[in-house]
Amino acid sequence: MSEKNYSIKLHAPDIESRIRHPRIFEAFDQLKSGEMMHLSNDHDPKPLYYQFLIERENQFGWEYIEEGPNLWQVEIKKK
Repeated sequence: MSEKNYSIKLHAPDIESRIRHPRIFEAFDQLKSGEMMHLSNDHDPKPLYYQFLIERENQFGWEYIEEGPNLWQVEIKKK
């Protein structure tokens, strides 16, 4: 994987579960247009993707970098 310039990097399991999604959205909201964040997780973050579709419709790009089985990595870009 080539090293990209991510404005924010988060490893979801390091964030307390009850505030995980709010913290990820807070980080996304801090991005400027065109900036990217890197999210890693120990399971597929597909539920988060669906939440982004609802709460940040047409504001983001989502690209899997790695899809398991032990680590999932996603690049989330602010449009």
